[in-house]
Amino acid sequence: MRIVLVGPPGAGKGTQAVLLAQHLSIPHISTGDLFRANISKGTELGRQVEEIIRSGGLVPDEVTVAMAADRMAQADAEDGFLLDGFPRNIAQAKALDELLHESGHKIDAVLDLEVPEDEVVKRIAGRRTCRNDSSHVFHVEYKQPSEAGRCDVCGGELYQRDDDREETVRKRLAVYHEETEPIIGYYREQGLVVTIPALAPVPEVTRRALAALPERRVAGE
Repeated sequence: MRIVLVGPPGAGKGTQAVLLAQHLSIPHISTGDLFRANISKGTELGRQVEEIIRSGGLVPDEVTVAMAADRMAQADAEDGFLLDGFPRNIAQAKALDELLHESGHKIDAVLDLEVPEDEVVKRIAGRRTCRNDSSHVFHVEYKQPSEAGRCDVCGGELYQRDDDREETVRKRLAVYHEETEPIIGYYREQGLVVTIPALAPVPEVTRRALAALPERRVAGE
């Protein structure tokens, strides 16, 4: 099964992508992970991406598509994959369709995680990160530390990253609406989009997504 997962920042795509890929026994392919992997391995594409990022530029569509194509061609993706963060715009969606068509495949479903914009802002702007370890993340409402402003794990100071400030979040949402949201319409014309209400506990969102998949094949079934 070949799946595209879409949704605004803060919709829980990363969490759901991992869980869905595990249930379906297919690899989770994230553009962020692809960039980091290629950079760490020193591939030609990785060197291109590293230079672009270092100079503050945007990675061109053709480079992103090339990385995704290389990953989708690997043996563990032969029976399917779940794409997270790709395609990011209409040009990438069309390139993906062409790639899959050449190999006799197609996208089976596009899962659109739907979360109200005010909730997205609340989720992201409420995050507080430990200065000692950025993997320790709390939330002013959903995951409060035992001691205000202090990390439960190491006691480090909790702070709000610049990326998590409300004005930055709203800018990220504007970019999503302008660049990525149009792919939902593109795939809807192909009858592939299923909208998943994602304002619910993580297990319930996963259940809804799995139930919505056509002819789903879940690990262990």
